[in-house]
Amino acid sequence: MAPGGLFWWIGAGVLVVLELLSGTFYLLMIALGCVAAAIAHLAGAAADVQFAVAAVVALAAVLLLRRSRFGRRTRKEASRNPDVNLDIGQTLAVPAWHARRARVDYRGAAWDVELAAGEPEDAPLYEITELRGSCLVVVAARHSNSRATTA
Repeated sequence: MAPGGLFWWIGAGVLVVLELLSGTFYLLMIALGCVAAAIAHLAGAAADVQFAVAAVVALAAVLLLRRSRFGRRTRKEASRNPDVNLDIGQTLAVPAWHARRARVDYRGAAWDVELAAGEPEDAPLYEITELRGSCLVVVAARHSNSRATTA
């Protein structure tokens, strides 16, 4: 091993750099294990104890992170996620409904439109909330938007 526990400090530094590139906190938790092992080395612990300290601290840190709000991402369904589909949240006008369905021109193409359950058919504008294949699911717009696409 490197003198003075340099191995642990270099390992922690490399993990922090990789953490900055990846954007998750998990590598940072493993780097904490390396720092704990470096401190154990400074305290005079043997190599096997240092590895055990690194493993226990890293595992505990990862488990704590997993239980925190930072360790879990809430994932939206792609058909409703505005980060995946930029049409979500856009508004359009529907001139006529036929059994809660319609056909409108939106962004230069003809689209099927379906009215979400419980929504009125007489709203002037509708907001896209979901995309199912080539069918736009809409709700009555809560606010007026000047960028509405007319049919």
